[in-house]
Amino acid sequence: MTKADLVDCVVTATKLPKKDVALIVDGFLEAICQTLINNGHVEIRGFGSFKIKFAKARIARNPRSGATVHVPAKLVPYFKVSRELKNLVEAADPPLEGETSDQAPAMPESTAPFGSKSE
Repeated sequence: MTKADLVDCVVTATKLPKKDVALIVDGFLEAICQTLINNGHVEIRGFGSFKIKFAKARIARNPRSGATVHVPAKLVPYFKVSRELKNLVEAADPPLEGETSDQAPAMPESTAPFGSKSE
């Protein structure tokens, strides 16, 4: 799913103008980015949390040449899925053999997270 697909889903669910939804989605993502840049932590209950982790310096290997490369220490954004979302995904039917997740049937509304309800 792309950001445009996400905007379309929210427009369909809320009947708000696409332009307004696009601004909201952009603002939401920007708020998460700015919080992470400031070494903050974003927790969305029932969905997951975004954090910054410290990755130590290490020695890696270039797979093409086999040469060793020094990778410096750095801060890395990290997402940890919530237990509720993990359980929803585990309960979903897996794709059939040879089928990609894009071809799998959509999640039924009855198991949609965040109290999504048809009106």
